[in-house]
Amino acid sequence: MENTPKNFGLIGVAGYIAVRHLRAIKDTGNRLLASLDKFDSVGILDSYFPESDFFVEFERFDRHFEKLKRSGTMIDYVSICSPNYLHDSHIRFALRHKAHAICEKPVVLNPWNIDALQEIEKETGKEVYTILQVRLHPKIQELRKKVIENSEGKKHDIDLTYITSRGNWYFFSWKGDVHKSGGVATNIGVHFFDMLSWIFGKEQNNIVHLSMPDKAAGFIELENARIRWFLSLDANDLPDETKSQGKRTYRSITVDGREIEFSEGFTDLHTVSYTEILKGNGFRLEECRQSVETVYNIRNQQPVAPKGEYHPMIRKILK
Repeated sequence: MENTPKNFGLIGVAGYIAVRHLRAIKDTGNRLLASLDKFDSVGILDSYFPESDFFVEFERFDRHFEKLKRSGTMIDYVSICSPNYLHDSHIRFALRHKAHAICEKPVVLNPWNIDALQEIEKETGKEVYTILQVRLHPKIQELRKKVIENSEGKKHDIDLTYITSRGNWYFFSWKGDVHKSGGVATNIGVHFFDMLSWIFGKEQNNIVHLSMPDKAAGFIELENARIRWFLSLDANDLPDETKSQGKRTYRSITVDGREIEFSEGFTDLHTVSYTEILKGNGFRLEECRQSVETVYNIRNQQPVAPKGEYHPMIRKILK
């Protein structure tokens, strides 16, 4: 990594995930020159980059980039933490300003947007990176190594269960609008689907058994795995033991009946992601394609009655 600090812009600085990007920019020894959000509750900047210029209007943010450029100061990277449906537009903004883009997942909502962005990469010579931090978790890397070394064509049986309780606010925000967030499978599931395809190979079959505003379930077959999955925002779906402990989130991934524990160790993975990106080793658009296609297919198919391989949680919901 070069010792010269890089100049960053950040879009969506008031969002909950932005603090991980602020920390990553600071921890890698770089500078945040300008940030944008239509909400002005951004006191978190005081802890990281109090000198950063801040804008609540995109037009003024855009103009500021132009002023910086004319004064001889270039923005090297734009970090994008905006709502999912704006990612494509904000990535284009970064590339137009001759900056690399670092975007939260899902990088885009539709597979064809990847093709268009790759064309703009070629035109501008700048690159788009996405944050796939679960791939960098030591336990997940260890699992992938074991699967690659020992699979020999074996199909592993996987159950994915992720329940993260959300209140009524969620459905009044952009996250509750399927056209803006992509729905529950996209909003809270895309990183799991990416991680599983990274380990177990290309998608061969994708069936949806349940599709509701607050939960979804289905079956995905990959080259080396059969996956029964269930995702929910409903606290009523939490296991009794989780409820009794006062917890509002439950995450479980079993591979051939064995639990894969990786609840801890996420704190610094955005910084690790930035470190790799700054070395030129970040995850590029093509590496996002399969997970974007997976959640797009989930979002755009009609659920079928569960039979054969389906997640056991469905029985409780559809009884």
